[in-house]
Amino acid sequence: MNNKSRWLSLIVLCTGFLLIVVDMTIVNVALPSIQHDLGFSQSGLAWVINAYLIAFGGLLLLAGRLGDLLGRKRVYLAGLAIFVGASLLCGLSFSQPMLIAARFVQGIGGAVSSAVILAMIVTLFPKPDEQAKAFGVFSFVASAGAAIGLLPIGIATAIAAARLLDGDRGIGIGKGADALGALLVTAALMLGVYTIVESSDYGLGSAHTLGFGAASLALLGAFAARQAFGRNPILPLRIFASRKLSAANIVQALMSSAFLGFFFLGSLDLERVLGYGPMGIGLAFLPVAIVMGLFSLRLSPLLINRFGPLAILVAGQLVIAIALGMLGFGPTNAGYVTYLLVPLALLGLGGGLSFPSLTIIAMSETSPTDAGLASGLLNTSGQVGGALGLAVLATLAGARTLNLVASGSSSAAALAGGYHLAWLVGAATVVVTLAIAVPMLRATTPVEDEVAVLESERAA
Repeated sequence: MNNKSRWLSLIVLCTGFLLIVVDMTIVNVALPSIQHDLGFSQSGLAWVINAYLIAFGGLLLLAGRLGDLLGRKRVYLAGLAIFVGASLLCGLSFSQPMLIAARFVQGIGGAVSSAVILAMIVTLFPKPDEQAKAFGVFSFVASAGAAIGLLPIGIATAIAAARLLDGDRGIGIGKGADALGALLVTAALMLGVYTIVESSDYGLGSAHTLGFGAASLALLGAFAARQAFGRNPILPLRIFASRKLSAANIVQALMSSAFLGFFFLGSLDLERVLGYGPMGIGLAFLPVAIVMGLFSLRLSPLLINRFGPLAILVAGQLVIAIALGMLGFGPTNAGYVTYLLVPLALLGLGGGLSFPSLTIIAMSETSPTDAGLASGLLNTSGQVGGALGLAVLATLAGARTLNLVASGSSSAAALAGGYHLAWLVGAATVVVTLAIAVPMLRATTPVEDEVAVLESERAA
């Protein structure tokens, strides 16, 4: 494949991922209309989101491995077809069960298509300097979720992918045809995501949450035993021998919990405390997307090639921690320009530095036959970590708000106090992430890194 075709293929892959980002934005904005038109209760409306998250988070790992076994282009196109078809069904839904079922199928399509994207980028761009640029473009597209139609762009992306992406046969279904293992891990992850998203209603310490959480952990334990002793494991445990991949997944989970938790609670703070409407909330978060996109596309690749991905990851985490600390220590009635604009821009800067660097680190020691699995694993860590972190932060914020109300604080001050505490906890989580990242991800010396670069260039 020539150089032009490779970059066109990257644009196709990024556009496919953009579908998922745009879908999340559109559904969140449309929730009030959905509730009014289909008569959802408040608790029932949550299932419009939860049905998608359960399928998406539960199938990422399996989908990534299927990409290695069956061929990533084939799996990517199948995921796009499922996603676009389910998007059409969502638009045509005339009842609550139909919409929830369509959202579940849409989550399946999103997982299947997105799980193999990182692996395909690594295959297209084996050289470290090219990978930095490619992952910068990917992060830019992921942060630029504009309000555009899903169905037309989905069809166009599927056609372009079929024409531009190189086909690969995969290593064969016989190399990882562990049907029982696939069933165990998918059931465990779906049950785990269900437990997390429902914990906001039942409480983290409730019998419902603890019972289903224990069942999910039991299924994961059975899956681990199956992978350790089975003939053709779907998740070979040898993949965790890579110190960088294992540590990167821990960092991904912790970083996602702080980052995604802020956006959810930040939206509530802007609405309930500061009185912003839907349009105002979207515009308020715009600096995050703009700064993250600019750094991901232009500056992050240059900095990564100059200083290395670990140094840039640490710098990005420090910036995120500072931003969350500034927000957490801000006043109740924070003026946007005075107290919010700078920390929001810093969050975009931290994300633009961190996400491309972490992706490069995670995929750097992965063999071509395991690239899809590593890609799905990294995405799964982000989804599950983000969901669990959000549940914990929301619970802490709610408890803090109740305590402040009981002590006589006004409603606005109590709500703000809860949100600010959650952001400070998020900042502390990022500091913990840093403490893990520096010693664990420094798995090779500069000489070994140079040898790896020379070998990748020779292989190309």
